[in-house]
Amino acid sequence: MVLDLGFLGDTVHLLPALWMVRQAYPQAELHAAVADHITSLMTCLPWVDHTWGYPRFPKHATLRQNLQMVARLRKARFDVVINLNGSDRSSWLTLLSGACERLGRRPKDGGPLFWGRMFTEVVQYNSTSEPVYLQKCRCLALAGFPFTQPEFHAEIDPAHLQAAGIMTADTGTYFHLSPFTTAEKRELPPEQIVELISALDRRFPEKRWVLSGAPTERERGKLAALVPWLPRKPWRVFAGDLNLVQLAAVIQHSAAHLSGETGPLHLALMTGAPSVSWFWTRPGMQVWIPVGQKDRTVLGEEATAGRPLQRVQTGDLVGAVAEVLSAPGRTSR
Repeated sequence: MVLDLGFLGDTVHLLPALWMVRQAYPQAELHAAVADHITSLMTCLPWVDHTWGYPRFPKHATLRQNLQMVARLRKARFDVVINLNGSDRSSWLTLLSGACERLGRRPKDGGPLFWGRMFTEVVQYNSTSEPVYLQKCRCLALAGFPFTQPEFHAEIDPAHLQAAGIMTADTGTYFHLSPFTTAEKRELPPEQIVELISALDRRFPEKRWVLSGAPTERERGKLAALVPWLPRKPWRVFAGDLNLVQLAAVIQHSAAHLSGETGPLHLALMTGAPSVSWFWTRPGMQVWIPVGQKDRTVLGEEATAGRPLQRVQTGDLVGAVAEVLSAPGRTSR
């Protein structure tokens, strides 16, 4: 069992470590526990035998749900539980799982005094510059797993793209934009989004637009308000209508994905889609920024509370899109 109870980005960054486990133990029965609202993504990993869901959103698991999780873990009688997250909740679940071998990654702050007793083996590897997925692979290597270059190995059936009303023949003919996130400080101002789309329309008139948002009241409302201001009608608009695998398929087949620091950016990382993103400058941000040959990130500054991202130049974003489109080959992940 590999326990990682984070959100979408955490789960995407877990996949290369999961692949390392599978490569090291090809005959083992491999399970993974992730937040229950993103379990659908795990259907892209046929080499994971079983996925467990854990309540995280919109509310944390209750005491009763945690006890039920412990009972399920103990009933499954796992030989090994791997926890590369290090959070208090997942560490307690690891301890109470009953597994004879329990591998844990020590938190940056060292954790509470008793933390190490929850595991039979502890590793520590933290970096302020390496991607999260690479750090997790390094942790496994410290524990004795043969290190391999990180690979996501996600398999997305074309049927998921077709379910979104897009055919494989449309690959590369459209830009995918996720304009909104869970926080204003990670978003461009709406007027700048319109400006960006207008500038890219002039530069790449042959490209169509696909816009998507999360199935929340906030993002649905913002997306509905944005569309009438665009210079031309988007080819497709998905206001929370897609499941995670369908969204991943749409992103995978786009000419480029554009967004701030949000879940769809991690799906672009997973699928190897070219990406252009905007981040607000802060300590620790580097570990979440895509670093592929066909990835570009433009940095801005956090404004006052409740206001969008500032000092991101539209011209820089347009230039970044041109760069990823001209980079050789699509990335294979």
